[in-house]
Amino acid sequence: MNEENTPAPAKKYYDYISVGKRTKQDAYFVQQHDKNRMLFELGKEYLDKQTLIVVKNKRSADTLVSFLKEKGIESLAIHGNHRQAQQEAAALAFNAKEITVLITTDKILETLSLENVERLINYDLPFDKTDYFKRLRLVDEIGAAISLIDPEDENMLTTIELMMHCEMEEKEIENFEHTPRNNFAKKSRAKKPRHKKSQKKQVSDREED
Repeated sequence: MNEENTPAPAKKYYDYISVGKRTKQDAYFVQQHDKNRMLFELGKEYLDKQTLIVVKNKRSADTLVSFLKEKGIESLAIHGNHRQAQQEAAALAFNAKEITVLITTDKILETLSLENVERLINYDLPFDKTDYFKRLRLVDEIGAAISLIDPEDENMLTTIELMMHCEMEEKEIENFEHTPRNNFAKKSRAKKPRHKKSQKKQVSDREED
């Protein structure tokens, strides 16, 4: 075939809408205190793949890695308490498939050069909506994303779905009590205003270094 007649490959776009529509995204609606148990149930099917789990802060990362270890699932948590050399070593080990499950925060994820992420688990949605798409690009056309959505995430979920012009597919786990999405909305409307103590806790939760 004449090279002049060979059609040029389609241009690939990386805007929010394009990445969102290219990538399979499932949402499991769950209360915060049930997230570990749900992750373990999902892990029976998914954690044998190269899996990146993103949490909101270093405390959550350490708690989760301890929980998974108790359940016999080896994983590594890397966050701001680790030196740069340790962070780089973790990325290299993950890329070499010496580590199957890597747990980190958005702030540290920005510094890691990860390859071949087959499964992204959003244990928590990010504080910054654009960080969701930085995560999603790691599995763009390669793998899939799973989000564990608790009532605190409802507004962020809505924002993310508006940005990518599509909705995450709502999924359930058999024999696991499911919290329907419309129930989240009702609870969100019924919530009382946060008092000062709650606001201080929220600021503390955002500390990822």
